[in-house]
Amino acid sequence: MDIKGKTIVITGGGQGLGRAMAVAFAKDGANLALIDLNEEPLAQTVQLCKDAGGDARSYLGNIAKEDEVIATFDAIEADFGEIHGLINNAGILRDGLLIKVKDGNIDKRMSLAEWQAVIDVNLTGVFLCGREAATRMIEKGVAGCIINISSISKAGNMGQTNYSAAKAGVAAMATVWAKELARYGIRAAAIAPGFIATEMVASMKPEALEKMTAGIPLKRLGLPEEVAHTARFIFENDYLSGRVIELDAALRI
Repeated sequence: MDIKGKTIVITGGGQGLGRAMAVAFAKDGANLALIDLNEEPLAQTVQLCKDAGGDARSYLGNIAKEDEVIATFDAIEADFGEIHGLINNAGILRDGLLIKVKDGNIDKRMSLAEWQAVIDVNLTGVFLCGREAATRMIEKGVAGCIINISSISKAGNMGQTNYSAAKAGVAAMATVWAKELARYGIRAAAIAPGFIATEMVASMKPEALEKMTAGIPLKRLGLPEEVAHTARFIFENDYLSGRVIELDAALRI
């Protein structure tokens, strides 16, 4: 797919990886439909995309709510006509041990609310947006591509029962969709980043950041632009589908 002039939807487009991917695609002349809950950073990303040479519009919506997702994709389709790509990037964290024991007693358990919040956004939200994008691609006869942003945590990470389950799920969904949607000319894939230098990671304590970096074989964090480069590769390679690209500097072999 030549992304110039194509409309790509990015969830969580207000900051972090979403912003980096949006700006990178804008430089290549793509149209960006950016979804987020936070208006101010979303507006900033839209301006950055326009400055980079692409068209971009913002859409406020909660991807965990079916009615809002449908309404948002209706609006995107009304504005741009067709949807050619989707990057399911939005996600949240509610980290904690399944069971925390202190002095031989149960001190805390991961709550149902902490579980459900992550599953609603990181898994159900991906399902809802993927379904809406695929529906509209099929209805318009558009050959498109869907990318799910997974994580190295899909293999299981301490303190992330909810997040790991969701990220394993979105990787699996990409594989399923690749098989189901190929007949309609729609490809699907996933990216599983390791530790990337986003705002969230940069806010960590220096000693924790140093310890994290020391465990990476390449001895550095990944750059958001490197995730964007990988996403662009998936969009542009029309024979790539059903795979999960692990972008983690050999941290997980």
